[in-house]
Amino acid sequence: MAEERIIKKYPNRRLYDTTQSCYITLSDVRDLVLAETSFKVIDRQSGDDITRSILLQIIMEQESGGQPLFSADILEQFIRNYSDTTRKGFMEYMEQSVGLFTSQQTAMQEQMHKVLAGTPLDTWMKVGEQNMQTWQKMRESILGNLKPKK
Repeated sequence: MAEERIIKKYPNRRLYDTTQSCYITLSDVRDLVLAETSFKVIDRQSGDDITRSILLQIIMEQESGGQPLFSADILEQFIRNYSDTTRKGFMEYMEQSVGLFTSQQTAMQEQMHKVLAGTPLDTWMKVGEQNMQTWQKMRESILGNLKPKK
């Protein structure tokens, strides 16, 4: 497994990727997320882990764009669930729900890839073979019932 990339945030608000030895943007950090690259963002002055803050900035940019993912109603519900009594349960529910959604989406993509990976001729050949097997079973069943009784 690859090591976790360390990104340092400097007081001038610039992000420095220590693995690539270059400055990067929030868009580059978003690309790391999409590529499922493990990383951590560290505040250069305090040494604090500010990864969540950077991820929230990326979400904020995405939400202020053309088609937001979260409606105002959902955001209001998020805020209401910050109370001490519901925070943990809500967090676990959200993690499990998003995890389930992601795994189902991955399974659907794999199924579609399998269907589309074969040529149309392969698909029709498989359908034809299945039909032949079905017809043979039906024929055997029908003919088996027509045998004379001894």
